[in-house]
Amino acid sequence: MLSNFDFSVILTALPYLFGTGMVFTLSLTAMAAAGGVVLGTLLAMARLSGIPGVWHLAKGYVELCRSLPLVLVIFWFYFLVPYIGAYVVGSTTPIQVGAFPSALITFTAFEAAYFAEIMRAGIQSVPKGQTGAAQALGMNYWQTMSNVVLPQAFRNMLPLLLTQTIVLFQDTSLVYVLSLTDFMGAASKVAQRDGRLVEMYIFAALVYFAICFAASFLVRRLQRRVAIIR
Repeated sequence: MLSNFDFSVILTALPYLFGTGMVFTLSLTAMAAAGGVVLGTLLAMARLSGIPGVWHLAKGYVELCRSLPLVLVIFWFYFLVPYIGAYVVGSTTPIQVGAFPSALITFTAFEAAYFAEIMRAGIQSVPKGQTGAAQALGMNYWQTMSNVVLPQAFRNMLPLLLTQTIVLFQDTSLVYVLSLTDFMGAASKVAQRDGRLVEMYIFAALVYFAICFAASFLVRRLQRRVAIIR
């Protein structure tokens, strides 16, 4: 069976797969992770603020995103938001957002819900004595959070944040529904063009496995170091 495989198609497609597809995948992962961590941290702080309206909105947002499949959110944003935007501004034609901005905003907003729960756990892991000491020094709430609590929370939750980023890296393959050329999309296009679906999908699976396995190994080592520091 293996004698019928033609793996030479992989070699000829490597510049396209990694120069276009993987660069897109890593760029989307990095930008969505950065935005997701920032938005997730704000959501975590909102949930811990104790302000009734703010607390309920943040909790509702997190629970909603965590209850929906990501591919549905991608479809919803890409196809419905242009019409909602047109209705808001009073336009007769849908407002074109674009495939890449739609994917970036969707991944950022969706992953923020998961990062929020991680950061909430990280904030709660900081001893309350740290907060009390900061307040005794005359710091207000935002000074306490930015100078005392959040740095320790980020350190404690860094392995989990990186693990969620690995999950995000895997989830970026869903952008194929928007016809964007990520690594999986590039492999699919080459497979269909050359009629070598088995070879290309096996190669794509091996690449994803190698990257995620290596990243997970590094995260485990980092987790042990963080545990020693704590």
